[in-house]
Amino acid sequence: MSEQEAAPAAPPEAAPSEEPASAPAEPTPAAPGPDVTAAAAVEAPAPPPPAAQSAPPAAPAKKKPKEGTPSSPLNLTVDDVNDNSVTLTWDAPEVVGHSGLDGYVVEHCKYGTTDWVAANTKPFLSTRYVIRDLTSGDKLLIRVKAVKGDGVSEPAVLDQPLLIREVLEQPKIRLPRYLRDLYMKTVGDVLNLMIPFRGKPKPQVTWTKDGQPLDPKRMHLRNSERDSVLFIRQLQRSDSGKYEISVKILDELEDKATINLQVIERPGPPENLKLVDVWGFNVALEWSPPKDNGNADLKGYTVQKADKKTGQWFTVMEHYNRTNCTVSDLIIGNSYSFRVFSENPCGLSEKPAVSKDVAHIKKSAITYKAEKYNSKDLSEPPKFTQPLTDRTTTRGYSTQLVCCVRGFPKPKVIWMKNQMEIGEDPRYLALMNQGICSLEIRKPSPFDGGVYTCKAVNPLGEASVNCKLNVTVPE
Repeated sequence: MSEQEAAPAAPPEAAPSEEPASAPAEPTPAAPGPDVTAAAAVEAPAPPPPAAQSAPPAAPAKKKPKEGTPSSPLNLTVDDVNDNSVTLTWDAPEVVGHSGLDGYVVEHCKYGTTDWVAANTKPFLSTRYVIRDLTSGDKLLIRVKAVKGDGVSEPAVLDQPLLIREVLEQPKIRLPRYLRDLYMKTVGDVLNLMIPFRGKPKPQVTWTKDGQPLDPKRMHLRNSERDSVLFIRQLQRSDSGKYEISVKILDELEDKATINLQVIERPGPPENLKLVDVWGFNVALEWSPPKDNGNADLKGYTVQKADKKTGQWFTVMEHYNRTNCTVSDLIIGNSYSFRVFSENPCGLSEKPAVSKDVAHIKKSAITYKAEKYNSKDLSEPPKFTQPLTDRTTTRGYSTQLVCCVRGFPKPKVIWMKNQMEIGEDPRYLALMNQGICSLEIRKPSPFDGGVYTCKAVNPLGEASVNCKLNVTVPE
């Protein structure tokens, strides 16, 4: 009887390293006494064959996944941790199958226990998950399984237990590059500044303007864990100043950044524009800076001239930095007016300074004695030496109709559209110089198309020419 009880006790002693879990269960039958120990010693050579038979059962510990079961998720890592949540990320398993995964299941348990708790009730497909409502100070084991139908993969487990606590991170403001220098905006614009920062736990964010708290009626703040937004619906010049943002943690760690905001608008016109002198082909001008520079340094002045015959303004100088200048190359016999705009980064002043006096470029005195000759009657009725020609133009592009007429006395020229006299319509500019008649049509529209007639009349008769104008609309 003792020999039969001793025989089973031998295999655990023969192979303890292969089956450590079964070793404690077998020694109790070998306890009866010295006879049993002797019997076991006598039969000690016999166990090797049973030991060889007991080695294969250790292999089933590594179970092969069933066909269609996904493999374990890869690279499980902790992306973030604080005092009540953990953010996990991982990669999809290598073996998924044709129909894809149903999702993942995240589980956790306290270190030292085997009570695994599912963090999500249903599988999800994202490879990122946040476990919330955790207890600060707990040590957790965490694992993730892939699920496909009834098949569940081997879990991906964190290598070490994770301590649930807030990780302290130095506060740091990441001020955008365009805000590091002077930041200019125009009056009436919207200000929407987003300043990103980092730090743990959630920092306390404060803003000041020139050392004073912001006006909550005009300036609105929105703070989150990662950025702060300053919003002003309609900027005014009084909003200019130095804005400081402070990000503080635990009243000890702090980072600050300053934004220098300048709200500008167009400057006022120059003051006291004077016509100082006129000589030869030249005119000297002088003026004073504007009273209001638009809250920005001036970039200069723009000087323009206008011939009194045409009334058209032409730019003589741009970005001119002095408050006096000489305008040259004027035409003898003409009269000119002048005006000056001031300019800052926002643009030219809305109104110019206009000279009160007009500059007359006089002809030099020439004495001429006319020779006597027999007068000849040059009277002639109007006659067009060059007719009008049909034209096609594009909407918005000014065009000119030109013809030539002769006659004595000098004929009166009348322009008509579709047999209706044009008159003083500001869209048209009619000129006649040395028998050359021109009609400028400013920025025509399809409505301006039609038949135009130039009619010349003097006491001896009249003549007229026609042309057709077609205004096209670009596609």
